[in-house]
Parts: sequence; structure tokens; C-alpha cells
Amino acid sequence: MSLMKQLGGLLCWLALSFIVAGIGGWGSANAPVFYRELVLPDWAPPAWLFGPVWTTLYTMMAIAAWLVWREYGFSGLAKRALQVNLVQLVLNMLWSWLFFAWYLGAVSFVEIILLWCTIVATIVLYWRLNKAAAILMLPYLVWVSFAMLLNYSIWQLNPYVL
Repeated sequence: MSLMKQLGGLLCWLALSFIVAGIGGWGSANAPVFYRELVLPDWAPPAWLFGPVWTTLYTMMAIAAWLVWREYGFSGLAKRALQVNLVQLVLNMLWSWLFFAWYLGAVSFVEIILLWCTIVATIVLYWRLNKAAAILMLPYLVWVSFAMLLNYSIWQLNPYVL
């Protein structure tokens, strides 16, 4: 694969990742105000932390997908891995809408469990193809695991809001 095609592919994966982030961000436009109004567990991070963390994670997700695509294209097991990755991106985007726009605490909790499962599936499929890609997804899995606990805790602490 030519260097230009590789660079173009990287830019496409980054663009896709940040389009997803943007749509999710649109759904969570009121998140800073809403987050301040919620009863939060003592261990909840400050609202300012979410932006830098998600920017880093979306970049790492894009690079991971690019590593798999660069090596295998959309064929065989790579096609399946990249399809699962796309599903997890859609679920990631949807969670922001469920929680911050539509205030669906229980639904967002079930959805984040599905998101977590698709992240695990992506990591397993990536591991078979490109271990660096799988490793790049691990911080995302850790963060979503934390977010899942936070989602549950906030939902339970705010039953009349979520």
C-alpha cells in the first residue's frame, strides 16, 4: 500500500472517529450544566476531564482501526473486526443521546453494557490481527468500564431525573 493511501486511510479513520465524537457531543451539549445539577458519587471525575479523555480515546480508536485496515483492508477477519468496531462507535455515539439528551438512565445503562461487550469483541478480533491495535483499545475499555459504573451510580442517585 502506498504511503499516500496509508495517510489517506488514517485521515479517513480519524475523520470518522471525530464525526462520531461530534454527533455524540451534540447529544451531550447540555452535559456540563446537567452534570453539575446531578447528585454524583464522591468518586465522580470533574466535568472538565471528559473532553480531554474522550479526545485521546477517539484518536486511539481511529489509529487502532487504521492499523488493522492498513494491514488487511476490508477482507476476511479484518472486515468482521472493523464492522464490530463500527457498531461500537455507533453505540458510543448513542449513549450520549440516551443519557444527556433524553435522560434515560436505565436505557443508557443497558446500552453501555452492550457498548462494553462490543469493545471487548473488537479487542479480541483486533488481537488476532494486530496486537498494537488491540492494545490501543484497552484504555477505552477501562474508561467505559468506569463510565458504566458511573452511569449506574448516577442513575441510582437521581431516580427522578434519569
